[in-house]
Amino acid sequence: MITLYTFGPLFDLPDASPFVVKAMLLLKFAGLPYKEERGGFRKAPKGKLPFIVDDGAAIADSTFIRFHIETKYGVDFDAGLSPGARATAWALEKMCEDHLYWALVDMRWCDMGNFERSVARFFDWLPAPVRPLAKIMIRRMVVRRLNVQGMGRHRKEEIAELAIRDLEALAAVLGEKAFLMGDAPCGADATVFGFVGCLLSPACQSPIRAAAENHANLVAYRDRLLGLYFPGFSGGNLPIGQQAEV
Repeated sequence: MITLYTFGPLFDLPDASPFVVKAMLLLKFAGLPYKEERGGFRKAPKGKLPFIVDDGAAIADSTFIRFHIETKYGVDFDAGLSPGARATAWALEKMCEDHLYWALVDMRWCDMGNFERSVARFFDWLPAPVRPLAKIMIRRMVVRRLNVQGMGRHRKEEIAELAIRDLEALAAVLGEKAFLMGDAPCGADATVFGFVGCLLSPACQSPIRAAAENHANLVAYRDRLLGLYFPGFSGGNLPIGQQAEV
């Protein structure tokens, strides 16, 4: 059986990381049984989660997990899509992962109120004497990384403007469809659901979250996929996950 290494549930979602949620959904879309393991962060081949172990082989990064499933198990996550639709799905997926992601990081880590209400809880498993210093050091590292990437150099209203454009694009493509590209899920749905779910989380207050809530089709999309694939996580408070950058 495939082992998927995760952080753990948080923010009313099966995992706090949209990338881990993506890997979960890809495995579910493919119909592959898997088990979850936490605490594998130090064993992660690329120093981040998720990664899977399949027949002794470790595959890191959610996109390479997708490629592995497609190659080894003969799964076409975009079956039935035209070349143009496949390209659109891929572009939307990477918009989320390489652009919208950094707005999510800013929302969670840079706003002190959001930080204390959300990702600061990742540090609860640490011994009390070292917890305050760890929070300061890791948060400082994340903020520095955001600045190096470039998103952190923008004003808050500018970051929100960029993220809201991304959400408008997602909502426009989704329209009234059940899934991103039609009546059946495609590979990009695994990614888009993870990000929409994280941005709609009540743990963070932000114009970005408010904009996401204003798109009724995105809210319904989140609820639909939760009900279909994660019925135990449709509401309520969830257990604390492990400390990590997500």
